[in-house]
Amino acid sequence: MVELLAPAGNFISLRAVLENGADAVYFGLDDYNMRANAKNFSLNDLSKVSKIAQEYGAKTYLCTNIILNERLANELNSNLEFISSSEIDGLILSDIGLIEQTVSHGLEAHISVQENVTNSYTLKTLKKLGAKRAILSRELSLEEIAEITKKSPIETEIFIHGAICMAISGRCFLSYGLYGRSANCGDCLQPCRKNWTLTYEEGEDNVVNFSDVEDERFIITGSDDGSYRTNFFSPKDMCMIEYIPELLKSGVASFKIEGRARSPDYGAMVTGIYRQAIDSYQDDPLNYNVKDEWMDELSSVFNRGFDTNFYFSTPFETSEDNQSKYIKKDIGQVVNYYNKVKAAEIRIWDDLNIGDKIIIQGKTTGSITHVIDSMQIEGKSVEHVKKGCNVAIAIPTKVREKDFVYKLVERDIDD
Repeated sequence: MVELLAPAGNFISLRAVLENGADAVYFGLDDYNMRANAKNFSLNDLSKVSKIAQEYGAKTYLCTNIILNERLANELNSNLEFISSSEIDGLILSDIGLIEQTVSHGLEAHISVQENVTNSYTLKTLKKLGAKRAILSRELSLEEIAEITKKSPIETEIFIHGAICMAISGRCFLSYGLYGRSANCGDCLQPCRKNWTLTYEEGEDNVVNFSDVEDERFIITGSDDGSYRTNFFSPKDMCMIEYIPELLKSGVASFKIEGRARSPDYGAMVTGIYRQAIDSYQDDPLNYNVKDEWMDELSSVFNRGFDTNFYFSTPFETSEDNQSKYIKKDIGQVVNYYNKVKAAEIRIWDDLNIGDKIIIQGKTTGSITHVIDSMQIEGKSVEHVKKGCNVAIAIPTKVREKDFVYKLVERDIDD
């Protein structure tokens, strides 16, 4: 049984991905992980994270995958006993120097994609050092992954969905060079995602193309000022939902969803869709079919367009900005939930209608998406509610006081 590993950037995301079928979660610790801009967790949060995950029978992996200088390495080493006592299952390490110390504290050592593992010889060496798992390089094809995994003495893990970095396994210096904010220390400002201006300088140098690839297009758009703009630093997001059978046959132990810096509804949606797909194939491989609604749902949350990265070919298409079908608008907060009638009282500051799709999020609730089919004000059914009042909405899943409420509004992709 393959593990479905989902991201948690905060307690709401943690609950959201677990409610939607994650077998394991990975999350960051302040100062030690590659998502410094996410909310992350403190050392004192770890026991609570572990306890919540155990409610669902899920495993917990703590990311400590930045480049560690001497000070940070010493700090992490001194914290291993506390981390272990919090009942966290393992650490994701980008520094092989701490494998021995990690294992000696009863923690699993998982080697980060930052190590750029690309062959079985590296995996055999990692086994000798005590590692239990390695996340394989994102530059490998699916054929290479299957071959390496077959020879590997330890578990392998691959990414199946989410943002892709232009640099080798994420080891990029663009943010540091431009802003002094290091991607390798978790503080990337993502200048690669910006719309760049392209200019040409006249000169005598001739550029010769020695590539065998005939189609080397970049998406370049002309501007009014005569310059050209492009997103050629920014790849599309990975999406492998259509290739679950091929991924399962590769023999990897864990499918990883990227997205610790993304919203709880993103984590809930993506985790839930991949849970359905994996379960559907494993229940009945011969009659497995990819459902059209899976891609529709994945397209409804934040994305930069979709690609299969290097799994089948070299990606050449560059991303645009967010390509999701909807924007998420903050419209209210839960006042109370009435268990007997399964209805939530919500204070709203935007209009609502029957048929609107809303998202309710909270630390205990996680992230719930619901299409409104029944609303009441003072016991009377209504089709439309104006902002500034309280409304009762029938919703079968329990929500909690002070949960946040958002409305999904269809957006114009051309905007």
